[in-house]
Amino acid sequence: MRTVLNSVSCGDLTAVYRRDADSGVVELVLTPTDRADAIVRDDCAAEPLVQAKIVGDDYPFGFSQGRTMRNATTVTQHMTYGEPHVDSMPDGTVRVTTIVDDDRGWYYEHVLTMTPASRAAEIRTSVVNDSARAVTFEMLSSFTLGSISPYQTGLDPENLTLHRLRSTWSAEGRVLSQPLEDLELEPSWQKYSANSVRFGSIGSFPVREWAPFVAVTDRRANVTWTAATTHASSWQIEAYRRDEGLSLSGGIADREFGQWTHVVRPGERFDAPYSVVAAVAGGVDEAAQAVAGNVRKDLRVPACENHLPVIFNEFCSTWGCPSERSVTEQLDAVKALGVEYFVIDAGWFDDQAFESASRFGKWEVSKKAFPNGMKPVVDKIHEAGLKAGIWFEFEIAGREEPDCFNKTEWLLTRDGLPITSGNRRWWDMRNPDVQGYLAHKVIDFLKDNGFDYMKVDYNDTIGIGCETPDNAAASLGEGLYDQIQASQTFFRRIREELPDLMIEICASGGHRLVQSFMTIGAMASFSDAHECDYIPVVAANMHRMILPRQSQIWAVVRDEEPDDKLYYQINSGLLGRLCFSGDATAFAGRKNEIIRDGVAFYHEAAPVIDHGETHWYGPRLGSYNRPTGWQGIVRDGETGTTADGRTLVVLHTFHDAPATITVPVDGPSGDVEAGASGTNATRIATATDEPATARIARTFHRDGVTVTLDDDMLTVSGLADFDGVAVLLER
Repeated sequence: MRTVLNSVSCGDLTAVYRRDADSGVVELVLTPTDRADAIVRDDCAAEPLVQAKIVGDDYPFGFSQGRTMRNATTVTQHMTYGEPHVDSMPDGTVRVTTIVDDDRGWYYEHVLTMTPASRAAEIRTSVVNDSARAVTFEMLSSFTLGSISPYQTGLDPENLTLHRLRSTWSAEGRVLSQPLEDLELEPSWQKYSANSVRFGSIGSFPVREWAPFVAVTDRRANVTWTAATTHASSWQIEAYRRDEGLSLSGGIADREFGQWTHVVRPGERFDAPYSVVAAVAGGVDEAAQAVAGNVRKDLRVPACENHLPVIFNEFCSTWGCPSERSVTEQLDAVKALGVEYFVIDAGWFDDQAFESASRFGKWEVSKKAFPNGMKPVVDKIHEAGLKAGIWFEFEIAGREEPDCFNKTEWLLTRDGLPITSGNRRWWDMRNPDVQGYLAHKVIDFLKDNGFDYMKVDYNDTIGIGCETPDNAAASLGEGLYDQIQASQTFFRRIREELPDLMIEICASGGHRLVQSFMTIGAMASFSDAHECDYIPVVAANMHRMILPRQSQIWAVVRDEEPDDKLYYQINSGLLGRLCFSGDATAFAGRKNEIIRDGVAFYHEAAPVIDHGETHWYGPRLGSYNRPTGWQGIVRDGETGTTADGRTLVVLHTFHDAPATITVPVDGPSGDVEAGASGTNATRIATATDEPATARIARTFHRDGVTVTLDDDMLTVSGLADFDGVAVLLER
């Protein structure tokens, strides 16, 4: 039996705290507010607010070791749960604090915060050691959610779907949706074995193999629960089931999964990285956007970002060999196109193409490429009316800078040796001398040369972790966590000293797209997908991971490419922040006219790119390298913003595309078309659809394509393979 201790609502999200009569456990159940009265499940074990494992406590049974550390005796025998305490703020923010005591003298603090500024909630879990002895943790959760689905009782077979986001280099964010049964997340016949799917990323690329995200959909109730971890080092998420109810938890990768332990000494406090959770009416697309949108309330960007300026980055022009001459030529080509940021990418410190370069660490301007130094080049960019950007990878020491590469006392080590990957080693960002050195090499350089923008790249992962100087007992996972926290401290120092600086986050493209970094940077490189057919697919995937206003998408212009290809490329950029690159001589003639039209369309669509909700249409895509069919992205402007009443439709065709495509433009209403599957299922209108009063305000496509609107159905005809079409609707 469960007793409701508190039910707290903020907008469409409600948090229900329930105590289990038998175990005394207090659990958190999230629900859309209008479904709170439908909660019925009490036939499963209550999920504790905190999952932890302390060295010396018994491990969980049920064939658990090596699979999960959840529900050890740390949790099942020592925790006592207090009553949730609610604080309401004048701005509508609600904070719920629950204390969980360990009978040996320490306690956990579980804080859930909901605010009208976000459709999601944040959970912060901390441990405070008031005992007389040190306690070593080998697992501590950032979040837990249980009793899923709360609207059903019993086994509830073939109803729940688990969603994850797969990611690899240049192909980030692919949705993987699987029924629980396919993952063997059913209870055994005696409910004995602990069935767990534990996944995550190990190292300093937090978005590799998986994005730190999970969602579960109750298809009958049409409700999806979702959670994301936010830190930028090794993480894990678990879907766990031993009885009728499914539980979710996650946080720092534990000792089994990520070689993490942490000692909390008497009088100390440890704060686990915060997590973001939500429950929404709808599927994974709606839920993912609710979590990704949580970043917006914490964004602090220069005023120039308000209208989402267009970027020119010269990387795909010189491939890592920029020079004063190349910058001057590119400026002449692009300054009149509506571009506002001009970014000098990698290689300004070197004279080799980027793939073979390794002069990282000294950050001295190449005398060959920039004989007059960098300041005159920045002045030229400013004189052209643009803001000047520069590339850094400042956490790295390169092999061709031996004074840096061999400065062992400043480098991360494992087994007593510098961690080396290819031509890279890592500065120990926990070292105050390193921070001071980089303050001069990076911050002073930016100030002295008058830069407005910095792209910070990060092109390899530390792996399982690093040693901690003067603490041989510290785990490798803890060293890694502390290293990345120290890196982010330096990022914040840059922001404090240069508050008007634009910061772009990059890590071999999209390997650092986590909320702790997205609150630091104004933008991020969406991917290293520079010149490939599937750019719009990955660009659309990003809508489930980060805000489109922060997703910088490449449009590389080449002399040899046909003019009409620009429609495909620029419309890919309309799925986020439009970023041009390519041959300086290509920005002329008919291409110049298309780019000008595309930039004008982008500026008109920018409010919807910034504020909206995205819906996906089209057949399921299999191969990214040879995509077939088509993709339709419909983004409805958010009520109460400058996008209110507008809808942006971005359509791309691939191999074997139909000549005519129809998509609904009134949101995701309608039935799923027979035979379609996955989140890209096409939807068809039904007789119950509400009539719309929409009109086509502007289009952007090649000659020969026609666009019509009839009864909330947008039809695009005359299509060929690899067309790009954009339509802006107003109501």
